[in-house]
Order: sequence, then structure tokens, then C-alpha cells
Amino acid sequence: MNGNGCANTSLAPRSRILAASVLALSLAGCVSTDISDLESWVQDVLARPGGIIDPLPPFKPYEAYAYKSSTAGARDPFVPFYASRSEEKTKVAGSGLTKEQEWEMKDRSREELEQFELDSLRMVGTMKGEKENWGIIKDPSGVVHRVKTGNYLGRNIGKIVNIFEDRIELREIVLDSEGRGEERQASIALAE
Repeated sequence: MNGNGCANTSLAPRSRILAASVLALSLAGCVSTDISDLESWVQDVLARPGGIIDPLPPFKPYEAYAYKSSTAGARDPFVPFYASRSEEKTKVAGSGLTKEQEWEMKDRSREELEQFELDSLRMVGTMKGEKENWGIIKDPSGVVHRVKTGNYLGRNIGKIVNIFEDRIELREIVLDSEGRGEERQASIALAE
């Protein structure tokens, strides 16, 4: 130790290296390359007689079943019972829709803004065209769309009837609890 109470470290790294090399040499001397005991064990295992594998169980052929209860007037099991009841109510009560409204509900392809709820869409402006006004709609993801009279908005088949500077008026078709459609007026006001 020197006068500060610290050890002299000039010899420490050399002694550590010497100790590590002595330890490595002593461990290297303990390694054996003789694997004769492993080879004899492998030979003993391979010399044992093999076992007998049980045969597979007999295979039963598939027996087809013809569903014949539909001819007896029973309910079809592949149609949900609640769907068949609502269809019966619709047939009895009528849909309450015109041919054009039925086409709007079933046969036409859906427009992009029909995937959003009407209250999630925002009117952000209008554009004046030569023949008609255009409405500017912003969807919930921030994408801006240009719409005109006759386009559809919202999930309730909202057809645009009029476009004014401060609002867009729509006609929606809403189904009641019995499956009958009825028209409802709606509008989207200009967002401030």
C-alpha cells in the first residue's frame, strides 16, 4: 500500500492474467477424448430386440344420412329460427316500402360514406357547380368527400335530397321492430 491507503495496482493485472492462464491449463488437462463408454452404451441399446406395434383399429366406413324431415313439414335446421319468424312477419305485414326503396335496401352497391354512422360525418362546406351544388363531407378518419344530390350517407340508407349552404337534407329508411321500413327525414348541419 502506498501512503494514501491504496494498493499498488501495477502488479495486479499481471497476476490476474497469470492466475487465469494457470486455471485454463489445469482444466484443459482434465478433458478426455476417450468416448469408448458412450460407444458401448449405443451398441447395447441397438442390440436390444424391438417391440411389436399394435395394429391399427378397424376403420368404420362412413354411413350417409339423408335428411328427410323437411318433407315431413319440419323446420329446416340450417336456417335460424329467428330469421324465419321475421320473414313470416314481413310477408304478413308487408315491407311498407316502394319498389325504389326496396332496390335501395337490397340490390344496389353501397357507397363509401354508408359505412359510417350519420352523426359521425361532418359537413365542412359546399361548392357551387354549373347545374347543382356539391356538399363537402369529412368522415371520422379525416378524409374529405364531395357529394351531390342522389348520393347516400350513413348506415340507414340516407339518400341526399337537397344540398343548401348551411345543411344537407336526407331521406333515411329505418326498419321498425317488425321489419317494416319507414322513411325518416334527417340533415347534417354545417360544422363551425
